[in-house]
Amino acid sequence: MTDNRIIIITGAGSGIGAATVARLAAPDTSFLLSTRSNRDGLETVANAARCAGAQVHTWLGDLSEEGAASELVSVARDTFGGIDQIVSNAGKASKSAFRDLTRDDVLAAMSVNTLPMVELVTAAMDDLVQSSWGRVVTLSSFVTHDFGINGVLFPATSASKGAVEALTRALAFELAQSGVSVNCVAPGYTRKVGGHAAIGAEAWKAAAAATPNGKLAEPEDIAATIAFLLSRDAGHITGQVLRVDGGLSL
Repeated sequence: MTDNRIIIITGAGSGIGAATVARLAAPDTSFLLSTRSNRDGLETVANAARCAGAQVHTWLGDLSEEGAASELVSVARDTFGGIDQIVSNAGKASKSAFRDLTRDDVLAAMSVNTLPMVELVTAAMDDLVQSSWGRVVTLSSFVTHDFGINGVLFPATSASKGAVEALTRALAFELAQSGVSVNCVAPGYTRKVGGHAAIGAEAWKAAAAATPNGKLAEPEDIAATIAFLLSRDAGHITGQVLRVDGGLSL
């Protein structure tokens, strides 16, 4: 049984995606890393992974556009010969009051947070099933479960990430007998360079206070969980939504 694996990681230019690449980078790992526009960040992440011995190919594109995720899978096949694992991490949070929510807002959230995961996995399905180490990890968010923390609401994001969780469980059931595991990680408030794009600085500080363990997650905390779910040791875990939130869900 080989320990070589080919992994697609989306949203890899910063944050959780970048931390996951750093955690997994090794001579027996090949990455196809994508980001929408953070070219410099992605190249920094890719070069660090190469220094750790990994083979890396990068791809810039907007996965919310129909066909983009399928193209990403095609690039992985052309570059490395197939796909063993997927980390569907790219996404975006948007806050609003429910009363201000429009149909277009919900559709936009789905196009960014939900549909790329569906297209990505569907396009890679044959590769995943044929792999001896097939894994899929999707990313959800605490906003799917916890509403109005610090007075901030994310209704469209909540809906789109809730859909990711449901789709993850459906996919896990469908692929269970093939040996492919499919799980979802739902982070709590997680530190980002420059703060969180969807909340202000004061709310960001309050987020740590609202978390029972009194601190924000670091991207590396989430990456450690993703790395475990991708490991061979986690092969009997599938269809789960694992909340990595410092007790926020309590």
